[in-house]
Amino acid sequence: MKKAFLSITVAVTLGLASLAAHAEPTVIKFSHVVAENTPKGLMANKFKDLVAADPALKDKVTVEVFPNSQLFDDDKVMEAMLLGDVQLAAPSLSKFQKYNPQLLIYDLPFLFNNMAAVDKFQQSEDGQKLLTSMEDKGYIGLGYLHNGMKQLSANKPLKTPEDAKGLKFRIQSSDVLAAQFEQVGGVPVKKPFSEVFTLMQTKAIDGSENPWSNIYSKKFHEVQSDITESDHGVLDYMVITSAEFWNGLDEDVRAALKKDMDEAVAYGNEMSTKKDAEDKQAIIDSKRSAVYTLTAEERQKWVDVMKPVWDKFKDTIGADLIDKALKANEG
Repeated sequence: MKKAFLSITVAVTLGLASLAAHAEPTVIKFSHVVAENTPKGLMANKFKDLVAADPALKDKVTVEVFPNSQLFDDDKVMEAMLLGDVQLAAPSLSKFQKYNPQLLIYDLPFLFNNMAAVDKFQQSEDGQKLLTSMEDKGYIGLGYLHNGMKQLSANKPLKTPEDAKGLKFRIQSSDVLAAQFEQVGGVPVKKPFSEVFTLMQTKAIDGSENPWSNIYSKKFHEVQSDITESDHGVLDYMVITSAEFWNGLDEDVRAALKKDMDEAVAYGNEMSTKKDAEDKQAIIDSKRSAVYTLTAEERQKWVDVMKPVWDKFKDTIGADLIDKALKANEG
């Protein structure tokens, strides 16, 4: 009887060991809405490659990347993440308004002078706190991914704020961005990024705002006659995951994934700087759109008109946080 019991115990132990040895790896689905040759697309694929080559994650984790809204657009991916249908996404910072209104700070027009100031604020204590500010809603931010400063495009030159009056501009789902275009007499139209090219092509909208990489990779310059280099705002992303999924991982797996994610984000941000210049030049060389750079005096007129948006949202975002972001422009 004792021998039989021992035999069963050994068999069960060996069986469990065999199952563990053949356990299927955790599949991480990374969904995003842009092309693979954008900073976000390059970063996602870099993360996939790093995980595949990481000895600490061998046979434990597999990453699958789905670009160009193949799985979800940014308006649906948040819900899908809580349902476990996707584990990673990198929505633009504008998408987090309903989870933490303070993140609207990144939509304020002319708040940051350049990407160096954006990065300085994001790496500060206040910027890092915003990454973990949505955990009670089910989300954890793993890092900020740059996509660059935004430029204005339309089918007419936009040199003064008056030039935007009456034009329909596609925006993301952000009350700040709606207020921004209303300040110049424009009509904000909230539509998914995946529909923008068709909306431009069919003249359902007159213009939009995007960094150079989005304009070039999605061929917006082929259906917009004019682009104004305004640098009026930032379009960055937050790489997010489900708090339930992330906290449910073994500690060693989580640490290895975070290390690979940090490296992938650093690579993506490096590519963002590189592609910003390359894609701008490619658009100019294509001669499909006329690119106009605002003079200092012209830019100041846009600043003066849009500045009241700050006051409109200072109670929602926090005047102190806005002041700290402004200080990132110093030095």
